[in-house]
Amino acid sequence: MEKHALRWWALAVAVLAVLVDMIDNQIVAVALPTIRRELGTGESALQWISAGYALGFALTLITGGRLGDRHGTKKLFVAGMLVFTAASLAAGLAGHVGVLIAARVVQGVGSGLMVPQVLSFVHAEFDERERPKAMTWYAAAFPVGGLAGPLLGGALTEADLFGTGWRAIFLVNLPLGVLALAGALVTMPGRPGFARHRMDPAGLALLTAALFAVFYPLVQGRELGWPVWSMVLLAAALPLSGVFAWHQRRLFRRGGEPLLPPDLLRQIAGSQAVLLCVNTGVGVFFVLTLHLQLGLGFSPWEAALTFAPSTLGIVAGNVLAMRLAPKLGRVFTAGAVAVLLAGLVLIAVLVSSLDSALSGWALLLPVVAVGLGMGAVLNALFAASMAGIRPEQAGAASGVVNTTVQLGTATGIALCGTVFFARLDSGSAAATAGALAVGAGVLVVALALTAVHPSVRQSQVVG
Repeated sequence: MEKHALRWWALAVAVLAVLVDMIDNQIVAVALPTIRRELGTGESALQWISAGYALGFALTLITGGRLGDRHGTKKLFVAGMLVFTAASLAAGLAGHVGVLIAARVVQGVGSGLMVPQVLSFVHAEFDERERPKAMTWYAAAFPVGGLAGPLLGGALTEADLFGTGWRAIFLVNLPLGVLALAGALVTMPGRPGFARHRMDPAGLALLTAALFAVFYPLVQGRELGWPVWSMVLLAAALPLSGVFAWHQRRLFRRGGEPLLPPDLLRQIAGSQAVLLCVNTGVGVFFVLTLHLQLGLGFSPWEAALTFAPSTLGIVAGNVLAMRLAPKLGRVFTAGAVAVLLAGLVLIAVLVSSLDSALSGWALLLPVVAVGLGMGAVLNALFAASMAGIRPEQAGAASGVVNTTVQLGTATGIALCGTVFFARLDSGSAAATAGALAVGAGVLVVALALTAVHPSVRQSQVVG
């Protein structure tokens, strides 16, 4: 396939979209008290302002990726960005909490249509030599966006731009959305999709039900004290997933086109297992942020600044992954997880030993180490997940990768948050140390799973 002349410019547009998505996933947290005061809403509605986006996003990712396979990456990227931008406007103008929640869900759906196209674009438009560099930019957008979200949210809410207050955190997406739309229309290649693909409606219904049964209790259960219905839903996810898998295998054997081909899932299962554990383990930073603010009196801005140095580690980790991961394969992945684990263990030691004397300066080294490990391991795992994927399956694979990231993040927040609040009577430091121990334990599992993670060499990556 002929190289697209504007592919690097198009990559910049695509990475901007991922960055905006990650920021939007985090930006609302620091503005919730202000929203509650101005709209006069309760705790449940506040939870849904945050959870609605995550739920809409997670439930749409795999379907969005498969639609991109069928109709073309550019079409779905533009459609997703249009939905996201329009929903951001609705959220920014919302005068009632119900409208705001609905807009947040639609924002998530727009992102779910858009984000899987980025990894598909990287896989399709960059050859073996260029792909590691392109993947570096893509992988960096996830942790950088997650860090920038709280910073930007706090800054915009406090600045009260043009009297918009908390609404600025949504309205800021309008110029960014318009810029991304214009950039996509100009720079992205309008390659056709694989028209022979047909959507699998039964598979789509089963997959959506299974994902809902997992994500809904994960994003709501902790705040509600894990009621019985949340446990029932989580238990129902297993048989629903089993029926979905049976349906996909049956359709595949009959020569049909399943939503998630079994051969694709077998190929990427090892990398997804590691990716799930890594994102679950780092979900503990949600708890660490709570400790800094609730236990030590940090402002949201100060807490965000404490984690800002990890950006240096993220950049270094991505550069290392670009140069070494294709050569070292699973050895590099294991080393990256080990660095991440060491950073987390060091943070736990500092939290326990320094207690109320803990400062941002004390956390500087382990925070950079965590960024280094995260940048390296995400880059390596994203590349491994897409290695050898056929072009007509790139969207489906991308959807699975992004769903794994979301599932791991939601699981980590729910798991570590539950441990933190259960131990809070013993003090914030003890509760945080307990949650950090759980996160570290999950990373130990990730380290063990690198043994079954495929050893990817650059020569194995095919377009």
